[in-house]
Amino acid sequence: MISQMLLDARRYEEEAGGRIADRERPGFHLCARTGWMNDPNGFCFFGGRYHMFYQYYPYRSTWDSMHWGHAASSDLLHWEYLPAALAPDRFYDQDGVFSGSAIGLDDGRMLLMYTGVLLEGGNSRPKNELQTQCLAVGDGINFEKWPGNPVLDRNSLPAGASVHDFRDPKMFRLPDGGFACIAASRSEDTSGQILLYTSPDGFSWKYETVLASCRNRFGKMWECPDFFPLDGKQVLLVSPQDMLPQDLEYHSGNGTLCLIGSYDEEHFDFREEHNQAIDYGIDFYAPQTVLTPDGRRVMIGWMQNWDACAIREPEAAWAGQMSLPRELHIRDGRLYQAPIREFNLLRKNPVRFANVAVGSERMYLSGIEGRMIDMEISVRPKDPSSSYTKFVIRFAEEGEQYTSVRFRPHESTLKIDRKFSGSRRAILHQRRCLVEDAREELRLRIILDRFSCEVFIDGGRKVMTSTLYTDQSAKKISFEADGEVLMDITKYDIVP
Repeated sequence: MISQMLLDARRYEEEAGGRIADRERPGFHLCARTGWMNDPNGFCFFGGRYHMFYQYYPYRSTWDSMHWGHAASSDLLHWEYLPAALAPDRFYDQDGVFSGSAIGLDDGRMLLMYTGVLLEGGNSRPKNELQTQCLAVGDGINFEKWPGNPVLDRNSLPAGASVHDFRDPKMFRLPDGGFACIAASRSEDTSGQILLYTSPDGFSWKYETVLASCRNRFGKMWECPDFFPLDGKQVLLVSPQDMLPQDLEYHSGNGTLCLIGSYDEEHFDFREEHNQAIDYGIDFYAPQTVLTPDGRRVMIGWMQNWDACAIREPEAAWAGQMSLPRELHIRDGRLYQAPIREFNLLRKNPVRFANVAVGSERMYLSGIEGRMIDMEISVRPKDPSSSYTKFVIRFAEEGEQYTSVRFRPHESTLKIDRKFSGSRRAILHQRRCLVEDAREELRLRIILDRFSCEVFIDGGRKVMTSTLYTDQSAKKISFEADGEVLMDITKYDIVP
């Protein structure tokens, strides 16, 4: 039985979403149907299509009582909005249906696992969130919440773990056909840990172990975990809160963390060997992955960050969008990312220039402009015996407004900067990352959609992502250098 609350949300999103013109949405990124979107949830392949659920408040473009929005796609690039899947309509989740995952059952149904939130404390302030893990099962459109909810509660936690920070279950299948899930928790040392549970059928769950612990190395609470094998290694993704900066690898506030290591499936023993950030830009958080039918591991993240949400005004028709789907690989012990290969089919009308000399005078090239484009750029010193000191690309440029990517070879740093993008908010507008071994050649792939940019560095060794809401009339792209460089560039229009 569909609750009145969910019916109301479905009616509202149908009507309000229909008032938003296609040109007012991203061209090839999934955004909220209407209202607010944050974390991707339930990213899965089911019934011949990819499904993406997401944290959702349809009634206003600010975070509020969380629902689950829903969209589906055959290629991860063209999305169809489906009716909202979940609403906070039971006593155990009346204050929010938080993040979770989805998986196909052997009987052909889809199983959702999510965090139900109930505020404890009566009239006291502040109130504590009681967070439990709950199930809903259905046909991929309509879902019934499991009568045995919650299936994981305070009795399912190890000693010292907080029931107030216990969320974001991610399910996966075990080699024997059973089920497992990991969930984020806060340990007795007040920092994050990832718990592992198993189930023979997806409905009855048992605690197994602490899979990984922060021990106050990377922020405090860890959110939105994902866990999967990749290229002979095992990968754990988490999104830490309240991080302290570590050089230019990790920044303060809310960040992303990739742990790469080995895994003993029999004993549920994960051994970390390498750690790195997932995205080095401004706007990326809470990624989830899916295994495609042809065996690729593909990741999508929320293209926003809690430290920069104020860039979108509350009266906007929608707030929140997802990143491009990115294929993942391990190379030389690192996580590499690349736009899903199907994206190349959207590239049209190539414009190419080779060996363009760029100097101190701002340069524009015929045909190199736009807000739905893909650019591949290679930059090297004109004189190999002497380096340049700075190279700058400005895009979404018109008058005094632009966003820039700036490389300083003597520092080996790449900076993304949107402070002149038209935002009136005093929020985070700049990020830097180290770009090793780029003094002889800097290789970038910059993908612009109407409201975002994603910069893939050195073949996807690092990625920097940012949203921008500059007026769509700002389409110019310019180049400038301190010292002389030679640049090769190929620009494609993206035609969804």
